Amino acid sequence: MKIALYFGSFNPIHIGHLIIANHVLSFCDVRQLWFVVSPHNPLKESSSLLKETHRFRMVQIAVDNEPRMRASNFEFKLPRPSYTIDSMTYLCEKYPQHEFQILMGSDSFSNIKKWKNYQVLLKQFKLLIYNRPGFPIDLTISNNIEILNAPLLDISSTYIRSLIKEKKSIRYLLPDVVIDEILSNHYYQ
Repeated sequence: MKIALYFGSFNPIHIGHLIIANHVLSFCDVRQLWFVVSPHNPLKESSSLLKETHRFRMVQIAVDNEPRMRASNFEFKLPRPSYTIDSMTYLCEKYPQHEFQILMGSDSFSNIKKWKNYQVLLKQFKLLIYNRPGFPIDLTISNNIEILNAPLLDISSTYIRSLIKEKKSIRYLLPDVVIDEILSNHYYQ
């Protein structure tokens, strides 16, 4: 089975993530999409990260009624920080029957040369890349890339966290079940 892997901190998961995931399942040659909750991206500051189990729980409840989407926390068991190449090696060994593709925004792709063993990733795995304003996609890096024309919302987890701190509404930016989880547990305050 072809599976798209959407790696991220999902701090928190929001409607933008879900719209992109839905687009991939509708328009790309994949049967499932897994949201891979990363405990710590080595290229990002971890001080603002909510505890990984809480972020995983929010992804779980966000995709609970979507049979083709699933939350995955396998990176929690791997050495840290989590490197995509190590995660992909683990998945290919654990699930040899599946073919994995990596979903990312052009902002992440613009940093690909900083990734551990990025040449191996580019050679062995198809990359599904959605455009993010201000981050053009360099197609000369690999011929194993599919550019997605996914609808984008100009929202981010950082923006949502700032709204929560300022006690402003986050309605419509996240699934209602995620909002309930955040508010009932006082996350990001």
